[in-house]
Amino acid sequence: MMNANGIPVSEKKRVRISSKRQITIPQKYFSMLGFEDTAECVVRGNELVIRPVRVSSGGEFSEQILAGLIKEGFSGNELLEKFRERQAKVRPAVEAMIAEAEKAANGETEYSTYEDIFGTKD
Repeated sequence: MMNANGIPVSEKKRVRISSKRQITIPQKYFSMLGFEDTAECVVRGNELVIRPVRVSSGGEFSEQILAGLIKEGFSGNELLEKFRERQAKVRPAVEAMIAEAEKAANGETEYSTYEDIFGTKD
């Protein structure tokens, strides 16, 4: 089974944990996921997710964030500070949405349909 990016879903491989709590990421996964020299560890429920660190290009909703801040009247250094604060909230919010979607997909929680949220097209 493949996801939208052509990456196999639920592929497993056991790895040994050294006495120093170190693991080796299998080469296949290392290459496939685009790891470089750092990894990010995230605790999600009772799982540890290890993923490549992505350097933010600043493109995550940047235009929308800036437009909103300018509309709110921010400028200069205050605009820069507020932009950094709001941009830092984007990834955690998206990750929370993905986690909720995964729970709904696995039947672990209730879910809402488009019609539940926005109503029917009339």
